[in-house]
Amino acid sequence: MGLNLAQKIIRDHLAEGELRPGREIALRIDQTLTHDAMGTMTLLQFEAMDIPRVKTRLSLCYVDHSMMQAGFQNADDHMFLQTMAARYGLLFSRPGNGICHQVHLERFSEPGETLLGSDSHTPTCGAVGMLAIGAGGLDVAVAMAGGPYYLKMPSVVQVILKGKLLPWVASKDLILDLLRRLGVKGGLGRIFEFAGEGVETLTVPQRATVCNMGTELGATTSLFPSDQMVHSFLRAQGREGAWKPLSADPDAGYDESIELDLSSLEPLMACPSSPDEVVPVREVEGIAVDQVCVGSCTNSSYIDLMTVAAILKGKRVHPAVSFTVTPGSRQVLQMISEAGALTDLIAAGARILECSCGPCNGTGQAPATGAVSVRSFNRNFPGRSGTTPDQVYLCSPQVAAAIAVTGRVTDPRRLGDAPRTELPELFAADDGMILRPPENSEQVEIRRGPNIKPLPRSTAPAESLRAPVLLKTGDNVSTDDIIPAGAKLGPLRSNVPASAEYVFERIDSSFPTRAKEAGAGIVVGGWNYGQGSSREHAALVPAYLGVKAVLAKSFARIHQSNLINVCILPLTFADEADYDRIEQGDLLEMVGARDRVAAGSDLVIVNVTKGIEIPVRHALTPRQVEVYRAGGMLNYFRGKAPA
Repeated sequence: MGLNLAQKIIRDHLAEGELRPGREIALRIDQTLTHDAMGTMTLLQFEAMDIPRVKTRLSLCYVDHSMMQAGFQNADDHMFLQTMAARYGLLFSRPGNGICHQVHLERFSEPGETLLGSDSHTPTCGAVGMLAIGAGGLDVAVAMAGGPYYLKMPSVVQVILKGKLLPWVASKDLILDLLRRLGVKGGLGRIFEFAGEGVETLTVPQRATVCNMGTELGATTSLFPSDQMVHSFLRAQGREGAWKPLSADPDAGYDESIELDLSSLEPLMACPSSPDEVVPVREVEGIAVDQVCVGSCTNSSYIDLMTVAAILKGKRVHPAVSFTVTPGSRQVLQMISEAGALTDLIAAGARILECSCGPCNGTGQAPATGAVSVRSFNRNFPGRSGTTPDQVYLCSPQVAAAIAVTGRVTDPRRLGDAPRTELPELFAADDGMILRPPENSEQVEIRRGPNIKPLPRSTAPAESLRAPVLLKTGDNVSTDDIIPAGAKLGPLRSNVPASAEYVFERIDSSFPTRAKEAGAGIVVGGWNYGQGSSREHAALVPAYLGVKAVLAKSFARIHQSNLINVCILPLTFADEADYDRIEQGDLLEMVGARDRVAAGSDLVIVNVTKGIEIPVRHALTPRQVEVYRAGGMLNYFRGKAPA
């Protein structure tokens, strides 16, 4: 039996392990990316490893998240990142150059290579046949230092696409349909590999939307073949030399297969407040809308914005709607300007935002109290918009544009003939806002603002675990719930003590005070704990407050790794019914926890308060057990760093 595409790339980058689902493997990493929301901590961690220069073939740091410079903190972080990049050998994408995933797809993606990014939407570059994976910042720092990236070998799901998208139906509807079928935890431990005759009908930007939102399935990554469509895209970017054909063998095997007929899809929409609450647009038509936002790393490409401009040409945005458009990169902004589409958007009444993440991570454009906001983004978790509570719907740019005109949820098929937009033969390639490190980088002075605090250091775990339950949560707690994103906390990402004041703010604002008083604690969660962003602060900051373990029904992949990396023990219930036998405030104990974790995966926690025993498990690999016993990844890696 032949190899599928994912297996081929993994085989070519395999440093340890074997291609058996569920077994830990180690991958050599070609490229890394980080950005200003995660990058300060990532580069502080890299600096602590005492490695003189990055060892990957290519590493980049983007500024795209924390753009609201209401005080000195964000500007200081940006200067720190720029000087750190120059000192240690990273390329630096300046503020205004664009969203990391859009720019990386345009200028640096390569079929067959591996990319590790400290952002959960790094799989966007799977659109060109690149194995692109999101991870915590510390894992990215390790990769920059020359270490491999460890993960459990995912199963590979073949998604066979048939037919062709109908007018007014977008690739966003394809990924929304998969979310409707599988849910936000349906991709855990899986890679989604797209195949079939329908693949060749999708452009690279359309594929990028699918790969980007595969993250919302909980997938490790998503992947398309590198075919003639990819060749045309890279040639138009002036990077034809980066292309090579890459696809699964004709007799490749898969762990699962899903069939999807593109011609059967219709415009879809995710309702508040989860990406998998998906319904046909026609079923929710008529809801009055106050705000429409087009952009984000999911839908801010040239073809997305040209389509929106064509729908709005000669029309006016409804007077009750605030309509924003965010180009994903300076390349996109320049090209829609030259094509006249920017003028059409402005004439229609659109508000043009700078090339950044912006409203997607709650940095600006928070909706009004009680307002309905429709967005072409990837997430609508509660409060992520910056307003609590909020009512955020997700849809394609086509649906968003139709709503901007009508002021109500509208099936775009009511607007008549769909506009036709084509990819250009040549993109406006200009890398002038990407700074390369100087040759004499060791002489670069690193500039640290007063808000950039020293990196917290973890210590080896105590012999036994004994602590109260500080918080009990429900299912699908996101990293936004643990440590929020947005304009308020963005400036504090380089300051763990300051960030600690906001841990679990949306669930229980008393948590930081109670955690400090307790000195140590445990958090109990439901299914899919830690979904969403790769934000390692959601592990790092609770660890700073003394959280020693999280006991949940299940964990999101990246967050579970982040917990281990900071020496928080992730445990799951052997019997999920035992979740109901623990209450907030109960005292839990596991005698000899450190040694028992090393001895096996089946453990017992004693609920001292209730006088009962609760069987629990851990999924740590032998290597992760060593990481935990060392007091976290930084301590572990410093003892094993490659020469």
